[in-house]
Amino acid sequence: MKKRSGYVWHERYGWHDTGRGVTFLPWGDYLQPHEHVESADSKRRFADLVAVSGLRDELVEIRPRLASEAELLRFHTPAYLERLRTASLGGGGDAGELTPFGHGGYDTARLSAGACIELLEAVWQGRVDNGYALNRPPGHHAEADKGKGFCLLANGVLAIKHLQALHGARRVAVVDWDVHHGNSAQGAFYGESSVLTISIHQDRNFPPDSGHLHENGSGAGLGCNLNIPLPAGSGHEAYLLAFDRVVLPALARYRPEIIVVHSGFDASVNDPLGRMMLHSDSYRAMTQRLMAAADTLCAGKLAMFHEGGYSAAYVPFCGLAVLEELAGVRTAAADPFLPFYRDYPGQLLLPHQQAVIEQAAALVERIPTTH
Repeated sequence: MKKRSGYVWHERYGWHDTGRGVTFLPWGDYLQPHEHVESADSKRRFADLVAVSGLRDELVEIRPRLASEAELLRFHTPAYLERLRTASLGGGGDAGELTPFGHGGYDTARLSAGACIELLEAVWQGRVDNGYALNRPPGHHAEADKGKGFCLLANGVLAIKHLQALHGARRVAVVDWDVHHGNSAQGAFYGESSVLTISIHQDRNFPPDSGHLHENGSGAGLGCNLNIPLPAGSGHEAYLLAFDRVVLPALARYRPEIIVVHSGFDASVNDPLGRMMLHSDSYRAMTQRLMAAADTLCAGKLAMFHEGGYSAAYVPFCGLAVLEELAGVRTAAADPFLPFYRDYPGQLLLPHQQAVIEQAAALVERIPTTH
């Protein structure tokens, strides 16, 4: 069934300058200068495919805006924002940990955070049924006082805090399917029951010191943080079992008013920064499951914010599959890689993958059912 699906893209996201690098490291010594892995390419090609497939014409445009300083201060420290602002007026710098940015990067990051705020508000208010913010730079690693892992501002955290402050949201669920752990939302809401955070990621990829099974929340938030640290090499069957055994039961127990997805496509088989095996039908199936859960639990309210994904060739087809499901529209732009990737042996569930999923499933009953 066709949906009113919101969509955010701004050409300025393609201007965010991460400079020269060697994958995620700065160049120098014996590292020959090359393009930084977090470049505009995969995002711009995703946006281009949405346009040329005809899907863009079926979506509801949501215009991004600059997040205000007051909105940023709901999570970030004044000293950190001043450091970003000052560096951005010059030649840029590093926001903290592996997060390079160039001149004007602070305002581009504000435009990225503002996109998530605007989209989440549109879904909450019913102006659209669901939506996708194709925003850049990403946000799911940023901490209160520093950038981390290419993320300057905590886009998803800021959007949720806006919804809480202005619209009284009491139960928000975050599902992060980026290949890297969603440490930003975990850290922001670890002691609260007002946000359920679920991260399904490659075990000890990045950050290597977070995302473990035992990190289950604290105080009032005990039970409201779930990690599913899948072993490297996990594919289609492992991810869908993780959804069926952990993600969907957790959402059903928590009963959120709205579901937020931190959508990275770096768990795909073609990504340089992950070692997982997903393909476009994996992302399509996960989206279908989340939409069904949202229809049952929260009147279909589902908002997705773009995070990682560094295969310029394959991110567009994974992203298009997600957007097609959100909009209820199938285009003629079939994934040409799918016949190869879905038949890889690594798509089958293996016992050591299932063991981790069952350990995570045992934590679902700890989620509080009253708020």
